[in-house]
Amino acid sequence: MAYALKSPAGCRSAQTGDPAVTEAVAAVIADVRENGDDAVRRYSEKFDGWSPASFRLSDDDIARIVASVPTTVLDDIRFAQSQVRQFAQAQRDSIRDFEVQTLPGVFLGQRSIPVRAAGAYVPGGRYPLTASAHMTVLTAKVAGVERVAATTPPSEGGPPPITVAAMYLAGADEIYVLGGVQAIAALALGTETIEPVDILTGPGNAFVAEAKRQLYGEVGIDLFAGPTETLIVADEHADPFTVAVDLLSQAEHGPDSPCVLITTSEAIGKAVLRCIDDLLPGMPTGEVATAAWRDHGEVHVVDTLEEAYAMADSYAFEHVQVMTHEPRKALDAMRDYGALFLGDRTCVPYGDKVIGTNHVLPTRGAARYTGGLWVGKFLKTVTYQEVRDKMSSAQLGEICGRLSRVERFEGHARSGDLRAARFGGGQIDWARLDELTKR
Repeated sequence: MAYALKSPAGCRSAQTGDPAVTEAVAAVIADVRENGDDAVRRYSEKFDGWSPASFRLSDDDIARIVASVPTTVLDDIRFAQSQVRQFAQAQRDSIRDFEVQTLPGVFLGQRSIPVRAAGAYVPGGRYPLTASAHMTVLTAKVAGVERVAATTPPSEGGPPPITVAAMYLAGADEIYVLGGVQAIAALALGTETIEPVDILTGPGNAFVAEAKRQLYGEVGIDLFAGPTETLIVADEHADPFTVAVDLLSQAEHGPDSPCVLITTSEAIGKAVLRCIDDLLPGMPTGEVATAAWRDHGEVHVVDTLEEAYAMADSYAFEHVQVMTHEPRKALDAMRDYGALFLGDRTCVPYGDKVIGTNHVLPTRGAARYTGGLWVGKFLKTVTYQEVRDKMSSAQLGEICGRLSRVERFEGHARSGDLRAARFGGGQIDWARLDELTKR
């Protein structure tokens, strides 16, 4: 029987957006659509106090900024990007074009073609998510995207050096210092100085997320993003202190970030609660983490790991850590998650920053029907057909004609009839067909 040691004080994040945010975003998008660069510059001045001669950094600007970043930081970025590149390349290698012959002389094929241009948004704000450059820019380049335009908000009155370095090292073809809805709209719609892209990727605040939602359809997007989510499944072998640290590592993302523990041990659950109470006062990000844990933290006790895995799937969270005696059993037991972290030697921050899997992941239950950002998101899977054999074309034409008439598509049927007659040696009495179809 399942029961809760801690229930959330607040409600789960709503699926619907704030009407005020929706309205404000729509107004900015409409303005950028109508007025291009002028609108972009007005909003950049208004929201970020930023209006340089050009929002795009020149090669000299980039070289100067990258040179200002400490060598150790650059080396760490290169290490992290190497991990991301290896995994993304393995993903790309797993996707192959193919052609099969399904009937004599009938060839069907599939190709995976990269989009021409991708936009990568790397957030600033409370936390400059430099790692998002690895996940968006680098993954697109491994997929084969010709042009990747990366953008990030200004920080302290200028370009954020570490983020610019990360975008440059990831292979961005264009780097803009521009944030918010105006950046998303400029990339999606294009302006006098910014060419439009085919897909927008990267996390952001509620306004950025809403902008991507409203522009979806005109351009592709990676995901509809919500607050960061983490869930831990633990048995009696788990270390309570480690569980507590890992829960709070995600709680600091924002005051609306859900953090859930599901355990088969009441003793572990109670110990984790005590550890969290001890840890929160000393956290530099404790104010945010405290709000998240108070309003969205949960601890549930269940009888068996099977129940724990089933409950975890019901949340369909972005991140799921498995701290059990045999963590790999979760691979067979679970199916609804963005990313799975097995054992206490890994953790969600590894996925966020350094291990190589992509950290742009589904939230708000979207893990029920989609995974996260990957190389395949930048590829269009297209098909082609070729019929070389006359008799196969005649056979297909006869069947196509009959099936089309079942659906009352006479034009389709006649296209099939034509080939059945032309390549099968028969003749078509079009007048007779007209007479029959009028009945």
